[in-house]
Amino acid sequence: MTGSTFFYFFIFILAFILLIANLIFAPHNPYQEKDSVFECGFHSFLGQNRTQFSISFFIFALLFLLFDLEILLVYPFVVSGYTNTLFGLIVMLIFFLLLTIGFVFEYGKNALNIESRQIFKIPTPYDFVYNVLNSSLFSSKV
Repeated sequence: MTGSTFFYFFIFILAFILLIANLIFAPHNPYQEKDSVFECGFHSFLGQNRTQFSISFFIFALLFLLFDLEILLVYPFVVSGYTNTLFGLIVMLIFFLLLTIGFVFEYGKNALNIESRQIFKIPTPYDFVYNVLNSSLFSSKV
């Protein structure tokens, strides 16, 4: 029996043993909250899981994938660092320049801003003075 064949059998047997051990020893306590539908961080109440939400979530995800693929394209250049020439460096600088131009364009179009009611605004001293002056204490209503 070769080493690779042994590991194939060993992995299969180990996975089976761990699955059986999990079924035997893990507590099984289902309840309504645990079995309920949970989508995108929002609980679904009375069929509300099909409501519309902002397209900016998809745009943000697509931009993340774009910049994640950028890392994949830069990796071969970094690994072959000792054999790269000036031509390779110029190609990478042009690539980064194009990515930076795209990022500045996205930032200018506010594609990275997600409108949410959950954003906490830190009050400034100006806000405090504005609220005090506009309060009913200083209003001149007669």
